[in-house]
Amino acid sequence: MGELLYRGQTLGSMKRKDRAGKFAAVLQHPKWSLNPMLKVRDSVAEPLQITRTTGSKADTTRIVGAMLEQVGLHADFQDRYPHELSGGQRQRVSIARALITKPEFVLFDEAVSALDVSVQAQVLNMIKDLQADAGFSAIFISHDLAATRYVASRIAVLYAGRMVEDAPAESFYGLAGHPYSQGLQFASGLTDDEALELRLGQIDLNAKGCPLAERCPLVHDQCRASMPPMEQRDGHHFACHLK
Repeated sequence: MGELLYRGQTLGSMKRKDRAGKFAAVLQHPKWSLNPMLKVRDSVAEPLQITRTTGSKADTTRIVGAMLEQVGLHADFQDRYPHELSGGQRQRVSIARALITKPEFVLFDEAVSALDVSVQAQVLNMIKDLQADAGFSAIFISHDLAATRYVASRIAVLYAGRMVEDAPAESFYGLAGHPYSQGLQFASGLTDDEALELRLGQIDLNAKGCPLAERCPLVHDQCRASMPPMEQRDGHHFACHLK
């Protein structure tokens, strides 16, 4: 199963007070992640209440207003309800809520996939600017290689629940090492090499060898016989017998 480490400590070994406010998440559907019965002010301020860092009502209003302005919304938006906002505005509110405690780490889980393309670009620009200003670390989970390319400094690719490649973004988009990564690039229009197109097929989680074997255009006998280990070449880490 593995374990999660933060600054060398497992999350389970950290006391609640030591974790409070240090981690945050921005989810895929802002319409679902915001309570429709709460005003924006209450939703954004909720993490402050949980971490017990709230002050007076006036202080909370001031802090929430300032946070909304950081994500490109007027402070007056805190008096609105989620249904009065557009999808992009709701996601900005979700980001404001995530950053209100000044976290050290933020998880963005498909944070722009539910938005229109034009709004995606605005939110991605905002995320980059906020990270540069606040200095938080982040994991950006996405099926959109174009969006990931824009915000990420390092790319990790998973297939069948297993990491198959890990590389700096610059070199990954120059030449991905794993056949699945190459297939994703072809499917996303980042390359027109049809030899990289993945075959149709299902994932066999009980396969003795590589789970991609039945879909890989480069498969050979060893791929079906044993699971490839994660190895390094030219700054890339990827699990493939073809290295």
